[in-house]
Amino acid sequence: EGGFIKVVSPIDDTPAYRAGVKSGDLITALDGKTVQGLTLNEAVDKMRGPPNAKIVLTIKRAGVEKPLEVPLIREIIHIKVVKSRMQQDNIGYVRLSQFTEQAEPSVREAIKSLQAKADGRLKALVLDLRNDPGGLLEQAVNVASDFIDQGEIVSTRARRPEDSSRWNAKGSDLLGGLPLVVLINGGSASASEIVAGALQDHRRAVLVGTRSFGKGSVQTVIPLPGKGAMRLTTARYYTPSGRSIQGLGITPDVEVQASRNEPPHFGPEREADLKGALSNSGGTQPPTNQPRTDLPPMVKDIQKLPPENWPAFDAAKPETDY
Repeated sequence: EGGFIKVVSPIDDTPAYRAGVKSGDLITALDGKTVQGLTLNEAVDKMRGPPNAKIVLTIKRAGVEKPLEVPLIREIIHIKVVKSRMQQDNIGYVRLSQFTEQAEPSVREAIKSLQAKADGRLKALVLDLRNDPGGLLEQAVNVASDFIDQGEIVSTRARRPEDSSRWNAKGSDLLGGLPLVVLINGGSASASEIVAGALQDHRRAVLVGTRSFGKGSVQTVIPLPGKGAMRLTTARYYTPSGRSIQGLGITPDVEVQASRNEPPHFGPEREADLKGALSNSGGTQPPTNQPRTDLPPMVKDIQKLPPENWPAFDAAKPETDY
């Protein structure tokens, strides 16, 4: 973006994540040499290197006047897409960071483990999709199916009606109807929004957080002569109630911000802010959606912002996550 490398979101448990690299950071230099003039692939090649080798990223961060020097020690990256833990009162917490091939099996295994820890007395589950950029559509359908017994999960509508598709739930509710909360924010995109939208439309979960990214378009890879290919946008995603995700994203049932002062962003923050972004069209418009009447009474007592003295978020200390 603007000749620099923009961080969409750091992957959990990687050197960048542990060093405090944040979503929205602009990488301006590598080992003191500017990235201006490099393609994205060239910059990525320079960031990669042998394990245990050091690299220093120069980062420009919103709200910070001076550039930040961030030293990293390279590692072989093993992406573990699911983390889980037991909260107090037998409430389970599952974080899904990416919709890879292992997403649904890992979510299923995490829930099974939490139920065992609770000795069969699991009370509720929190599914954390914040800063999950998405991934495989099939895995989004499978994860949603883990909590929805039947009905539509997502549909696509293309220019030609015969090219449109619909995916239905094909599982059973692993929680047996236990309360479910889904956390989303501006970094939740694509497959994350499909899952959140389906669970919201089926009234299966309460969504908490901030509005999601709004990436509701479908890409098809078309082979080209000479061993090439073109990725072409061919359709839009729609939630079970007919809402188009494109541009608007998913609005949570309960708005809660991570901090009192959301930092300003460099450039586009969501899909709708991007140059040439597709418009939101062809779906049920938000004003026609029926407001939820099934939210628990405690929702009225949830504060949108953390208290004045709330500690800064530390990934190693879950209690700092407002």
